[in-house]
Amino acid sequence: MNTDTTGIHHVTAIAGDPQRNVDFYVGLLGLRLVKKTVNFDDPGTYHLYYGDGAGSPGSIMTFFPWAGSPAGLQGTGQLAVTAFSIPEGSLGYWTDRLIDGGIRFEKLTRRFDDTVVAFADPDGMKLEIIASPNDDRKPWQDGPVPAEHAVRGFHHVTLSERDPARTTKLMTGTLGFRQVEEGDGRWRLEAGDGGPGNLVDVVDGSRDSRGRMGVGTVHHVAFRADNDDHLLAIREEVAGLGYDVTPVLDRNYFHSIYFREPGGVLFEIATDPPGFAADEAPEELGRSLKLPPWLEERRPEIEEALTPLLVPGVDR
Repeated sequence: MNTDTTGIHHVTAIAGDPQRNVDFYVGLLGLRLVKKTVNFDDPGTYHLYYGDGAGSPGSIMTFFPWAGSPAGLQGTGQLAVTAFSIPEGSLGYWTDRLIDGGIRFEKLTRRFDDTVVAFADPDGMKLEIIASPNDDRKPWQDGPVPAEHAVRGFHHVTLSERDPARTTKLMTGTLGFRQVEEGDGRWRLEAGDGGPGNLVDVVDGSRDSRGRMGVGTVHHVAFRADNDDHLLAIREEVAGLGYDVTPVLDRNYFHSIYFREPGGVLFEIATDPPGFAADEAPEELGRSLKLPPWLEERRPEIEEALTPLLVPGVDR
């Protein structure tokens, strides 16, 4: 079976205060909270999923909010920047929106013929928005950002690597990516059909300090597998190369495996199905706390440990 991945599935990061996280990613960026659940390995902590209206692969940004935890250190061996795609004519709207939201951003730059706006979320995690001329994905129609300007999903992620060639070899030789552009110590790779949501930039971070996990840093990036058979084929291929790969894990909304690429970034491969409507109706996504079956009997203690959240446009 073909072991090529088909683009970005999701990005998972570590946040501080969960309410501040919701206010930023829903209230400012205009993403939909598509799932309010818990960290299956630490059920006293939220796991919040944001995305388009359906939580489509390629649009899903997720967080473990650990309030009071120390800040991480951004550096090499990490996913350094997460970039979102917006319509080509929406840059003016977004710079005004960032200003109105009190978010400082860097001077607009050009990269591989894209216009880039760089800024950070309230925990200091590096983000970008990219004006994309050829992104026909449908955004969340009912969010605080008008649909004609709304985020479409990811544009790309940037991996900072001490030895970019080793990471690039894994991605092009095993995971189905193709190198499409290069310049200024940056290599752009694409998977699947290419275009926004299927892009990874690998940059030379050999002069940077080693990153350290904590609040404001990315925990892992997940790439897409079509189904369970496809996931198992990828697992066999990666394990055969000597990587320490986890067994297949049930994450309720997808099945996945994890391993670290040569530079230390944690990679996950996640299946597209069953998706976020597996345990609640599409119109109800993100409205109530959802637990996997094996945690339901602990619901009272879990709910007591979690701080209630107010979702902009839903609860207030």
